[in-house]
Amino acid sequence: MSEFRGVTVVRKANVYFDGKVTSRTIIFPDGSKKTLGVMLPGEYEFGTGDKEIMEIQSGDLEVQQAGSSEWLHYTGGTTFEVPAQSKFRLKVGTVTDYCCSFVK
Repeated sequence: MSEFRGVTVVRKANVYFDGKVTSRTIIFPDGSKKTLGVMLPGEYEFGTGDKEIMEIQSGDLEVQQAGSSEWLHYTGGTTFEVPAQSKFRLKVGTVTDYCCSFVK
């Protein structure tokens, strides 16, 4: 899906790591949420409340899930999931455009 129609966009940006990771929240008519964002090169750690599905639109990064020593590589056109109530680490190699879906 290249565009979302009939949604609400929250004007205030989500800004993390001194502006190196930013996103905007999109709310759908059914109440579900996604964020559209950009990550600059660097290393980051995030925690989840809900399950997250991360769709990488463009860019290059590695992901380490909680409890794993393995780093998995993702590029534009790929997707990974993070369980609810978990953490994950990222090594972002190039500017990365992403869409994150929150699953209740």
